[in-house]
Amino acid sequence: MELASILLGIGLSAAVGFRLFIPFLLISVASRFGLMELSSGFEWLGSTPALILLGTATVLEVGAYFIPFFDNLLDTIATPAAVICGTIVMASTVVEMDPLIKWTMAVIAGGGTAGLIKGATATTRAASSATTGGIANPIVNMVETGGSIVMTVLAIFIPIIAGVAAVLIIIYLIRKWRQFRKWRRGSV
Repeated sequence: MELASILLGIGLSAAVGFRLFIPFLLISVASRFGLMELSSGFEWLGSTPALILLGTATVLEVGAYFIPFFDNLLDTIATPAAVICGTIVMASTVVEMDPLIKWTMAVIAGGGTAGLIKGATATTRAASSATTGGIANPIVNMVETGGSIVMTVLAIFIPIIAGVAAVLIIIYLIRKWRQFRKWRRGSV
C-alpha cells in the first residue's frame, strides 16, 4: 500500500507541475466519491467548500493561461507555488507512514517533481512567446492542461503507471537540460 500511495503522490505532483489546481480538484472529487484515501489531516480536500473553491480556482487558472503574455506573468507565481503544491499533494496521498519520512519524501519527491515540470513548462511558454509572439501559447496551454488531467486520472486509477510516467518525464527533462547546457557551452 505504501508503494502505491508514493507512486500516486509522485504522479499527482507531476500533474501539479502542469497545472496547479486540476490535480487538487480531481483529488477532491475522487475523495468525495471514495475513490482514494487521503492522509490524516487532509480529509478537508473532499469537503464541499474545498470542491467549490478548487473548481473555481481551476477554471480561473486554465482560463488565465489562454491570455498571451499574462500566462508568462502567471508562470512567475505558479513556478514556486508548484513546489509547495507538489509537496502538499504528495503529503496528502501518502498514508500510513512515519511523519518525518512522509514530509521529507513530500518535499523532495513531490515538490521536486512539480517544480521541475513547472520550470520546464514555463520555459516552453517563454520560448513560445519569444518565437511566435504568444500566438502559439494557447496550444502550449492546452497540452499542459491535458497533461495535468491525464496524469491526475492515471495517478488516481493506475498509480503505478502514473509514477513510472512521472519518472520518465523527469529523466527526459534532465536529458534535455544536459543537451541544452552542452549546446550552450559549444555556442559560447
